Amino acid sequence: MNLAFWRKKDGQPKKKKSAVREWIDAAVFAIIAATLIRTFIFEAYTIPTPSMEKTLLVNDFLFVSKVSYGPRVPMTPLAVPFTHHTLPLTKYTKAYSEAIQWKYRRLPGFGDIHRTDVVVFNFPEGDTVALERSDESYYDLVRRYGREAVWSQYRVISRPVDKRENYIKRCVGIAGDTLEVRNGIVVVNGVPETPPPHGQRQYAVTTTTGDPLNAMRLEEKGITNPYEVIMDKPHYNLTPSEAQEVKAMEVVNGQVEPYISPIVDGVWPQDTIHQWTVDNLGPLYIPKKGATVKLDSSNIELYRRIIAVYEKNTLETRGNQYIINGQPASSYTFKMNYYWMMGDNRHKSLDSRYWGFVPEDHVVGKAWLIWMSYGSSGIRWSRLFSTIK
Repeated sequence: MNLAFWRKKDGQPKKKKSAVREWIDAAVFAIIAATLIRTFIFEAYTIPTPSMEKTLLVNDFLFVSKVSYGPRVPMTPLAVPFTHHTLPLTKYTKAYSEAIQWKYRRLPGFGDIHRTDVVVFNFPEGDTVALERSDESYYDLVRRYGREAVWSQYRVISRPVDKRENYIKRCVGIAGDTLEVRNGIVVVNGVPETPPPHGQRQYAVTTTTGDPLNAMRLEEKGITNPYEVIMDKPHYNLTPSEAQEVKAMEVVNGQVEPYISPIVDGVWPQDTIHQWTVDNLGPLYIPKKGATVKLDSSNIELYRRIIAVYEKNTLETRGNQYIINGQPASSYTFKMNYYWMMGDNRHKSLDSRYWGFVPEDHVVGKAWLIWMSYGSSGIRWSRLFSTIK
């Protein structure tokens, strides 16, 4: 046998890769590196709605830190790189496969979620979606029109946790807190919040003439939001400092009052016992992992979705008795931490006041830095590379 045939031929130059092969190798490396960074370190997001104004503006481009709370290991790992739930240039084509589903895990991070953090998370009610109305809650559509009407008119699909829409809000209550909203002010463990300095809410403004304020005068003060007529009075969406400026105007003579919404319809938990509004709700306990609550008719609707959906138990109500996983239960011990999220634009935000708690497995990361921002007049230079508070 010719042993030279098996011998490694040292000293021979390696065959040079073709230009096409080099491009392919570079592209594969770039995709892997970018995917790892996007999954475990930080990711770019865009603000699409005014629910956080004026803390965050529409067309602010953000970096969201995954390491702040610990990066979440993908639960739906089979997905097209750099996509979320839908393929680009398509309307309804899924960008992922549910053939493999991993349980929730999170790597160690720099810390925990704190009150006042601005957090990105997956929409808790986004487990079911009516595709043609994907910007609305499926459950709200069903409440308004009925399940049969929704299923007959729209394509209804389910989505895994990490493929639900991304939302961004401010955390105002953490696991273990007791929270309520009194006349628009969040009160946590008996302590009223300091409202976000750049947050907005609606104020009723009464002028000495009975007319709305002069738009040009307001624009000079940087107030460009149009007024809305509510209960026959003009209401302006203002920050706390803007409200003080308007209050000082001679034509107003101090007649500026925060608007307190009386509307019950649509406010969580949408039952007959809790007739809450966005400006007056609670008190309610925010579940903490390992904590146990007694279940009764006064709180079952607050925790029903947690028990049955987020923590995947069967829950039945038989008269005054609750059956969890086939066994009678008078109490429940939570398996995860939960949070209460609200938008800084308090009267123009769909947040926990409409759909309840945010589970910890829905948390994506902490909003960190604005790297680009533009509006109708071009780039907002003053916002570039500013941190988010």
